[in-house]
This record gives sequence, structure tokens and C-alpha cells, in this order.
Amino acid sequence: MAPWPELENAHPNPNKFIEGASGPPSSIPDEDKETIKTNDSGTPVAKIELLPSYSALVLIEEPPEGNDPWDLPELQDNGIKWSERDTKGKILCIFQGIGKFILLLGFLYLFVCSLDVLSSAFQLVGGKMAGQFFSNNSIMSNPVAGLVIGVLVTVMVQSSSTSSSIIVSMVASSLLSVRAAIPIIMGANIGTSITNTIVALMQAGDRNEFRRAFAGATVHDFFNWLSVLVLLPLEAATHYLEKLTNLVLETFSFQNGEDAPDILKVITDPFTKLIIQLDKKVIQQIAMGDSEAQNKSLIKIWCKTISNVIEENVTVPSPDNCTSPSYCWTDGIQTWTIQNVTQKENIAKCQHIFVNFSLPDLAVGIILLIVSLLILCGCLIMIVKLLGSVLRGQVATVIKKTLNTDFPFPFSWLTGYLAILVGAGMTFIVQSSSVFTSAMTPLIGIGVISIERAYPLTLGSNIGTTTTAILAALASPGNTLRSSLQIALCHFFFNISGILLWYPIPFTRLPIRLAKGLGNISAKYRWFAVFYLIFFFLLTPLTVFGLSLAGWPVLVGVGVPIILLILLVLCLRMLQARCPRILPLKLRDWNFLPLWMHSLKPWDNVISLATSCFQRRCCCCCRVCCRVCCMVCGCKCCRCSKCCKDLEEEEKEQDVPVKASGAFDNTAMSKECQDEGKGQVEVLGMKALSNTTVF
Repeated sequence: MAPWPELENAHPNPNKFIEGASGPPSSIPDEDKETIKTNDSGTPVAKIELLPSYSALVLIEEPPEGNDPWDLPELQDNGIKWSERDTKGKILCIFQGIGKFILLLGFLYLFVCSLDVLSSAFQLVGGKMAGQFFSNNSIMSNPVAGLVIGVLVTVMVQSSSTSSSIIVSMVASSLLSVRAAIPIIMGANIGTSITNTIVALMQAGDRNEFRRAFAGATVHDFFNWLSVLVLLPLEAATHYLEKLTNLVLETFSFQNGEDAPDILKVITDPFTKLIIQLDKKVIQQIAMGDSEAQNKSLIKIWCKTISNVIEENVTVPSPDNCTSPSYCWTDGIQTWTIQNVTQKENIAKCQHIFVNFSLPDLAVGIILLIVSLLILCGCLIMIVKLLGSVLRGQVATVIKKTLNTDFPFPFSWLTGYLAILVGAGMTFIVQSSSVFTSAMTPLIGIGVISIERAYPLTLGSNIGTTTTAILAALASPGNTLRSSLQIALCHFFFNISGILLWYPIPFTRLPIRLAKGLGNISAKYRWFAVFYLIFFFLLTPLTVFGLSLAGWPVLVGVGVPIILLILLVLCLRMLQARCPRILPLKLRDWNFLPLWMHSLKPWDNVISLATSCFQRRCCCCCRVCCRVCCMVCGCKCCRCSKCCKDLEEEEKEQDVPVKASGAFDNTAMSKECQDEGKGQVEVLGMKALSNTTVF
């Protein structure tokens, strides 16, 4: 074998990297060494090999695999320790903490107010259409149609309280039976869970935060959907909720009481009433079949009115229609009588922004929708950043242990039920399950609350919102007390039944596993989260509602084959995961189907191509907008344009950690690397490899 060629920057001891060469014994185990081969002349030839850790192919470090993305991140404090601060620094730190806490409360207040304004915007945009859904009583006798009507109406008005009050009014007026109202209540329970799912979309910037936040939000969705899939057929077959609530009402004698305490409204109403005020009776009047209500505006103009009852002369078709024979006369052409007429006198106008605007409801709703979403997004971003700066070090450790630690054995099973009570109590205080779950979503995203702990808190929130409805029903007038109370009790026992199905036994906690699976998919393909919202909360209910309009035969003819296909796919998937040996080879995976039918990758490519027009180089207008955006959010560069994205990728490439090969670790190499930068390491390494020749 010919000697090694002399290289200018070669390592002084190349035998260190040659297997079988003379020198110090190798640290490689014997079982990993290959036998030394001989050539035709019998001369042993040592095998020359660069060890993998020094190969040019692994110069770029890769992150270690095997990390669980659902592990709660460590919120470490990278600042100056308290013991290392002087007196001035400690005082400054205290004032900073107080300021951050005040800012956190302020942004949380704006966050809750924006949710209220968002609900008003949705009511302005789709409130009248929601009332028309309720006005078709023949369709609502179909349980499936009633379910999707409840989903659609609650999604449109963004308030399960509004949809429930409409249902109570219709039941009290005998326009709807309790049996037909129960599926609508189930649908309202599903529709109210869309609010915190929308809030989770605001954390799509970071994949891990988005994975946790979206899973924490959709665990509520899956609980409601799974409960409906089991309990709706059971209710249609046995009517157990109707019978159970009837039994409760007959056993206990309820009397009218005071209205439920509305603590949150007392705090937020002074601000939100300056923005918009709505007359929600218009939606109820449309649902009750009042044709004149279609021409009324939902925007309240007069907040203070007085009703006066006066006597007025009116014409009637004949003397039989007179109020009294003594108050009936004719003038030869028409018959007149005296009737009591109620006249409404307007005293004072409302003080909100749109009171003097002559804009239609749709225009005002769109304006409020855009503004409230922007404020909601901005408040959520600031809340997450403030929580990330406050919940660090020892504070984060204490809070995470308090929220996520179970009781000691053998009482660990009680922890989840205590969390259910806490969720119910907090929802009772704030009077809204949407507000509670939406405020909890960013905490799940940054890793303060785990998915396993968020699940019982969400279940408790479902219970809390029904207890407030029961108290509100107790404050109803005598003619609507029984119907409103029975509807509220149906809602309560529906959620209790769902908890008994999907919580006590750990094996049955399917919503957690399904939410984690959806979180993983949405973190990889973030567009899928938007598709999920549109498909499950809009397209599917609208499709079922359209089929219901065509009648039972059409709904059954289309729905049954789809349901059977879904069940077949689920069974096949379970067999592939549990017992693949009993399946034919072709059915042990989904490769027999086209790729677009069992993978989201082709769809991701299509969406990437469709959105590529937004990733082109910046025009002048786009650059100005980006600069303004960067100044507002205070970041170095936004991701709103292709030029900023290129700059961000260049910065990432500069920060890539590089492993210098031990074979070229000498003074000349180090000096040249310092002069010419990190990129020369790979160039010199490849050059040395190409110049090394074995004869």
C-alpha cells in the first residue's frame, strides 16, 4: 500500500482514524470490527474508513428523536436570580411583576369583552337566519334535524344561552314539545364548543403550543359529539331524559325564585354596551312565526321606553266584533268601536357607537366581527407572552404541580372529580362555559395545564353552565316555569350521562386520545384545523339539514350507507392495529388505496400550490404593511411575506450548529475557520477527502 500523501492541513496522527493500523488500541468493540481482508498476493490490506461521527454527512446536528410532544415544557427562568439582585433590582422586579399582573388582568378583560362582542356580531350576521331555522316546526320533529338545527343556530349566534332561551319560549308557547326540544339542546351543547376552538387557532404560530392548545380545545368537541352519538339514539328509543325530568318535576315542588347572579356581565356590560346593544327579542319573534319581525333591526336604538294604554276608535268588520254593544256605532259606511291600544313612547336613546348609524345589520355585524377577531387575537397573543414571562422558574413549578399533581395513593382517583367541581364552580361564577374554556386554552398551549387535567375541568364547565340555566329557569314567570325548568334539567342530565359514559373508567376516556390525535395532525398540517371547523360545524350540519328538508327516506337513504362505511373503516383500522394476522395481506395497511385517500400529504401539496401566490417577493405596498406590522407587534420580522420568510430562513441557516471533524482538528484549520467563517469547515473537509488517495 502506498504511503499517505502529505496534506498541508492533515491531522498529525491519521492512524487514529484507520481501522487495523498501528497505534493505540481502538475503542470500538470487537464485535463491531470487520475482518481484515487480503489481496491476491496475500498482503493484508487495512480497511480505511472515516468513522460515522466524523463523516461530512453528519456535520449538521439533528435534534434527538423520541421526545414526547405532549410532555409539558419546562418554563425555565433565564433571568437574574433573586439572590443575585441588589436592593434596587429587587424593587424594580417587584414593580415589574405588579405591572405585568395589571396588564394581564387588562388583556383578560378585553379578551372576555371581545368574546361578548363576537357573539353580538354573529347574531347580527346570522341571527335572523337562525330564527328561521326554528320557525319550521315540521322539520324539528325529526331528532337528527333538530340536532343539526341546534348546532347551526348556536354556531351562528355564538351563544348557547340565546338558543336555549328561544327553545324555552317555543316550548312555553306550545309551538314545540319537550320531546322535540331535547335534540336541539344536544345540538346547542355541541355548537357552544366552537368558541374555544376558534381561540386555539390564534396559537398556530408555534407547532407545539398549537398542538396542545388545539387538543385542549377539541377535547370538548369530541366529548359532545361522542355523547350525542350514544345518547341521541337512546333518547329517541326510550325518551329517558323526558321521563327523568318529568319525574324530578313531579317529585319536587319548585317555586319562582330570584335570577341567577350574573357577576361577569356586571363587569363587562359597561364597556360592551358602549360598542353595541342588541334586541334579542327579535330573534325569538322570528322563531315564533312573527312575519313583522323580519323587517325589524336587531340593533337596539331606544333603551328607555314607556308603554301607555289608551282608548282609541277603530273600525271593525261587523257589529259582532265590537268590544261591547254600548261602544259600537256605524256611520253608514263603516262600523266603529272603542278598543284599548298600547302605545310605546321612546324616552332615551342607547349610548352605543352604532346608534346613529343607518347601516344594515349585516354591515354592522361584519365590522364587529373583524374588529372583535383582531382584538381577540391581539389579546390572546399578549396574554400568552405575559404568562410566558410571569410563569417561570419557581412560580411555574408551583402552579404546574398544583394543577397537574394527583392526590397520594389510594385517593388519586378523586383528583379528577375535584377538577370537575372546580370547573363547575368557575363556570358558575363567570356565567359562561365559553369564557372559561377559552381562557383555559392559552394555558394549555403554553404547558401550564395538561390535557389530562383540562378534560375534567371542561366536563365541570359543562355542568356549571347547566346549573346557571336551572337558576335562570327558576326565575321565569309562572306560565313558562315548568317548560323552562324541564329544558334546563334535560341539559343537566344529558351532561351528567355523558360524564358517566366517558370519564369514570380510564379506558373510556376516548375524547383525550382523539383530541391528541387531531392535535398531532393539526400541528403537522395547520390548514386541517380550519377544515375541521368548517366541515364539522358548518358543512355537515347544513348537509344533514338539507337532506331533512327532502324527507325521511332521502335522509335514511343517504345517511345509512355513509354511516356503514365509516363503521367499516373504523373496524378495519382496529383490526389493523390489534389483530393484523387475521386480515389478508392486502388489507393490513391502506396502500391498496390511492395516496390521496389515506394521506394528507397530496392535499397539503395542493393547498401549498394554491397559496403559493401569497409567498412571492414583496411589492412596495406589502413591504410598507410588513414594516407597520413589525412596529406594532415589536418583533424583528413578521412572517407575513416571502421576503421576511427568506430572511428568517437565512438566520436559521447561520445558527445551525456544526460539528467539526476530529480528523481535521489542528491549529491551521482552526485559524482558517476563524478567518473565513463556519462554512469553510465543510468545504475544507470535502477537499481533504477528495485529495486523499489510496494506492
